[in-house]
Amino acid sequence: MRHLLLALPLALLSPILTAQEHEHASLRTHEHGVGTLNLALDGQILELNLESPAMNLIGFEHAPHSEEERARVAALRAQLEQPLELVALPAAAGCTLAAQELDGRLFAEHEHEHDHGHSDIRASYRLTCAHPERLEALDLAAFFARFPATHRLAAQLIGPAGQRGAELTPDNPRLQF
Repeated sequence: MRHLLLALPLALLSPILTAQEHEHASLRTHEHGVGTLNLALDGQILELNLESPAMNLIGFEHAPHSEEERARVAALRAQLEQPLELVALPAAAGCTLAAQELDGRLFAEHEHEHDHGHSDIRASYRLTCAHPERLEALDLAAFFARFPATHRLAAQLIGPAGQRGAELTPDNPRLQF
């Protein structure tokens, strides 16, 4: 699923990030409010890979303990399964969802009820774009509105114009291609 993104070693992305951005680009520190978004455009294929602490997206990281929490996990899954409602792309590019993969302990069927560790959510998407040359920008305003506990996404893009890094926020939700 994540063919292009897995083929992009962090070493390729390092020159586009300052030392501070590089620190935030990795969720090894598991910083609440911060996530990463990696994008790769190759021909007509646009791959997106979002990684975020579950706290940013759902408000908790433990296994759901109640029906209300289980319903919130199900609602999160449903939201993440509709990436084109969270990420706005130019309609003229004609992008459609070809494949997706959601991963994270909260989505595991046999989550341990007493597990209190940090939990990350990973969402990977492959889009096919009929006119990739019309991809001028990506807008995450809807994403930030839907997940207000996310304050910043460290974005990394590799495409025909080269490599680019940006810090996306609710006040600055657009990434230029």
